[in-house]
Amino acid sequence: MSLIENINKLFDHRIRLGMMSILMVNEQVDFKMLKQLLGVTDGNLASHVKALEKANYIVIQKQFIGKKPNTQYRATKTGREAFKKHIEALEKLIQP
Repeated sequence: MSLIENINKLFDHRIRLGMMSILMVNEQVDFKMLKQLLGVTDGNLASHVKALEKANYIVIQKQFIGKKPNTQYRATKTGREAFKKHIEALEKLIQP
C-alpha cells in the first residue's frame, strides 16, 4: 500500500480542507459563518461548495428564516469517512 494512497485530491485546497474541518466538529454551519471562518468571498466559497457537494461529501439545505434566505451545510457520512481517511493518511506521512 502506498503512503499517499488515501490522500484525497478533493481536500488539496485549503478552503475545502477548512470547510470539512469545520463541518466535522459542527453538525451544520450556515453560509455566512463558513465565509467568515474561512475568510473567503461568496463566489470562492460557492465554487468549493459545489466540488464537495458533487462528491457527495456535503449536503446543502436552503430555507428562509423570516424573509431572509439561509443556506446550511452538513457533512455526509461519505464525506466524514473520506475526510477521516485523508487525515489519517496525512498523519502517517509525518510520523517518524
